[in-house]
Amino acid sequence: MTTATLAPTRPRTHLAVLVMLGLTHLLNDLMQSLIPAAYPILRDAYALDFVQIGMITMTFQIAGSLLQPVIGMVTDRYPAPYSPVVGMMFTLSGLVSLSMTQSYGGILVSVALIGIGSSIFHPEATRMARYAAGGRQGLAQGIFQVGGQAGGALGPVFAALIIVPWGQPSLALFAVLALLAMMSLTWIGSQQRRISAEFAALRAKGAKGGAAIVRHAPTTIAVGLVVLTLLMFSKNAYTESFRSFYTFYLMDRFGLSIPSAQMMLFVFLLASAAGALIGGIVGDRIGRYRVIWISVLGPLPLTLILPYADLFWTGVLTVAINLIMASAFASILIYAMELLPGRIGLIGGLFYGLNFGLGGIAAAILGGLADSYDVETVYRICSFLPLVGLLAWFLPRIEDGR
Repeated sequence: MTTATLAPTRPRTHLAVLVMLGLTHLLNDLMQSLIPAAYPILRDAYALDFVQIGMITMTFQIAGSLLQPVIGMVTDRYPAPYSPVVGMMFTLSGLVSLSMTQSYGGILVSVALIGIGSSIFHPEATRMARYAAGGRQGLAQGIFQVGGQAGGALGPVFAALIIVPWGQPSLALFAVLALLAMMSLTWIGSQQRRISAEFAALRAKGAKGGAAIVRHAPTTIAVGLVVLTLLMFSKNAYTESFRSFYTFYLMDRFGLSIPSAQMMLFVFLLASAAGALIGGIVGDRIGRYRVIWISVLGPLPLTLILPYADLFWTGVLTVAINLIMASAFASILIYAMELLPGRIGLIGGLFYGLNFGLGGIAAAILGGLADSYDVETVYRICSFLPLVGLLAWFLPRIEDGR
């Protein structure tokens, strides 16, 4: 068989589409990250305790998780390339509502709208990243993830520069980002039909040539998904302890101001962006299985040291921990897609939904612990969470997951 015959069986990587997907993911997650970044302002304005703060996070996360698998299943059967635009409309309305609300109940409704917007955005955006990846799935998910993680990191910066000095009403200014994302997603939707058709044609050609899609046994799929879910819970519970309570930890233990604590949270979250990209690229080279092992269990020595470190080493350790831990998500997502090929929307919705839902449950539990004891105790308890990474031993060794 000649090279000319082989070449078309490998779909090309649509880098421009991946970059735009990463940008829209950045805008989506930036708007989401304004919620926890505004917690110190909301706590002072409404005299909230840690349980109430945890409930805000849980409301947002649950709203962002329950719909995602359902939307993913629907779009697997009936692709909806413009559905992320609709999701951005919900996010826009949630931001405007949050900027104007004068009650705790209004806060919960507003964050729920933002969560619903995210639940609509992720499944179809994940599908497009899969189609546009060509043969570089790790790179594609890395670009998509780095956008989301970078957006999450920018929230505390905007909180320090805009929300802290100008207050709750300034949240309405960020609705402009939702409009920008809607325009970008409209262009991406216009490209999806062509790219998905190319992906389907080349996959069919590969199957006819003997490279059929691997179908795994139900037991293999069930065990794999359960283990991946538990690994996600340990990762998200630890990460959520920082996303929701890190600023309070820094202010209470080291006496930092709100802007200084927000900047340290920004550095922590920026490490997530770098870790997501590195994890995707490395996963293409050494396999998802190895990356999952390293990223989930690897931070354990650092998390055990962290609660006893001074301010300088707290900064260093938190960056190192999140850099390693964030590298897991792209590999977990691709591994799950390889367990259930052809169900990209469902997997995207399920695992982004898990990312939200499990994080929300963790935030509520940790908020209760922080009120009953203190934030420092929460970090000492969370330092043992990476031990759950030992469950990676039970992951099935599927061919594509290596």
